Amino acid sequence: QVQLVESGGGLVQAGGSLRLSCAASGIMFSIDVMGWYRQAPGKERELVASITSGGSTNYADSVKGRFTISRDNAKKMVYLQMNSLKADDTAVYYCNAAGVRVLLSRYLELWGQGTLVTVSS
Repeated sequence: QVQLVESGGGLVQAGGSLRLSCAASGIMFSIDVMGWYRQAPGKERELVASITSGGSTNYADSVKGRFTISRDNAKKMVYLQMNSLKADDTAVYYCNAAGVRVLLSRYLELWGQGTLVTVSS
């Protein structure tokens, strides 16, 4: 069984920083794309940032220049460094892994359980 587990959420003041971590566990051979999504109450889940196995990144316009996504392929982890946080960054943040190569040449998409980030203004 493969799974993702997020950590690092919490309460932070506007202008502060927070670092989220996501660990993938289980037997897997590769992960094509890892990313972070977020969902605020009453809103749709949205992509915050993603990173390919080769290191190519993509960010939502609202977080460009403030957030940085990175990954450690050996450790099967992905991180989201969040700086200059704003109140509207408040949401549950979910780790996502797409193109997860597992046994029998199968590919999976995985979601973490989510970690809450609350930014006070």
